[in-house]
Amino acid sequence: MELVLGIGQQMEELAGHLEQQAVTLKELQARLEKNSRNSSKPPSSEGYNKPKRTESLRKSGQRPTGGQPGHEGHTLKRSEHPEHTEIHPVVACSQCGLSLDNVDVTADEERQVFDIPSIRIEVTAHRAEIKTCPECGAENRGVFPQNVTGSVQYGTGVKTWAAYFQSQHFVSVERTAQIFEDLLNHRIAEGTLIKAGQELAAGLEPATAAVKEQLRQAVVLHTDESGLRVKGKWHRLPVAATERLTDYTVHAQRGQTAMDDAGVLPEFKGRAMHDHWKPYFGYEACRHALCNAHHLRELPFIKNQYGQRWAAMMADLLLEIKKAVETTQEKGGEVLPAEALARFDQRYDLILNAGYAVNPRLPPLTAGKKPKQRGRPAQTPPLNLLNRLRDFKPQTLAFMADFRVPFDNNQAERDVRMIKVKQKVSGGFRTLEGAKDFARIRGYLSTARKNAVNVFGAIREAFSGQPFIPFCASQ
Repeated sequence: MELVLGIGQQMEELAGHLEQQAVTLKELQARLEKNSRNSSKPPSSEGYNKPKRTESLRKSGQRPTGGQPGHEGHTLKRSEHPEHTEIHPVVACSQCGLSLDNVDVTADEERQVFDIPSIRIEVTAHRAEIKTCPECGAENRGVFPQNVTGSVQYGTGVKTWAAYFQSQHFVSVERTAQIFEDLLNHRIAEGTLIKAGQELAAGLEPATAAVKEQLRQAVVLHTDESGLRVKGKWHRLPVAATERLTDYTVHAQRGQTAMDDAGVLPEFKGRAMHDHWKPYFGYEACRHALCNAHHLRELPFIKNQYGQRWAAMMADLLLEIKKAVETTQEKGGEVLPAEALARFDQRYDLILNAGYAVNPRLPPLTAGKKPKQRGRPAQTPPLNLLNRLRDFKPQTLAFMADFRVPFDNNQAERDVRMIKVKQKVSGGFRTLEGAKDFARIRGYLSTARKNAVNVFGAIREAFSGQPFIPFCASQ
């Protein structure tokens, strides 16, 4: 009898161990299956194991390929006022050889060639006259322009080129110098190129201050954060943006400290759109909205990895609400009908209940758990997502209640993406000052482009002491 009881106890212990191993194996498998397509992991974290192809969240058949209705095409059009005209005369008849020099032209055929003329650096000599007064003998000198300070120096055009290549297209300093030499046959010292960026960043201080102030007054603020390498160490880059404004800040620390120093969120009282990162909720003066693009990446993962149908139902519901909002806006509506709001709200709760039915809210203790182990076992990814969708339901459905709130945080993610491109093209930063200068310049250029301002012209204006300063009504 004792032998049978002992065998039964061993079988129970083995079953407990197998259950614990199955849970651990499931967690490890789920962790390996996570990537930038089905979770919040950034593509830069995937290394050589990144997916071969990006999986689009758009279902096939929603839009045809090619240009969409209303898209304005771009093609080369004939110029009404060409800079140069070359005449190709008819000298003699192609049939009989008779000279046609004295024959009037009856018509002509014109073909136009658009090309870039050869460019070179021009030198302008500024000479200030010196005159001696015949009456008193005083020596008088002419006044040089304010931007002409050295006996030999580069002008605004060279500085604009340097800043444009480095900040807009992320070309390294060394390669920028090579571009100057190849195109202009003039080699410029790398120190001069670096100094041009420093000068531009210093001149952008009024524009940066104006952008920060307008971001504080925005109705909806997109926020995100990324990393960048400075002097071989990771620094943080918070971004605050709207459809018309962009601001970047470089900071050695991560989280609320960096965002406080950026100076936008601490004074913001509108609606902050983000990806549910906890430090954002430390700002209680504003309301919050969650990015549903993140949810649409995580929900298919729960469906595919754990086989839970509620996740697919929730994804379909979010997309259905998004479609209803867009349709209402196209018809000139500003809010969904009360019946639709109630119906979507009820379906949302029913799907959550279906999710909790297959996910215990408090996972039971496994047989292999040590009696003195502190805390309870970590919750499963499905339960974590369910709790987020339940506890932050108003933030998740903010786009449904207020049409000014977008469905996702793609605006901030697009603005952050350019910083990652910069590091892939030309690497990290050697100094913290250089990183901060780049962040300020990049925010200025992004803002200019969002406002349909020519980026090259915006740089030239900044070097001339008149940087572009946007004026945006509350967005």
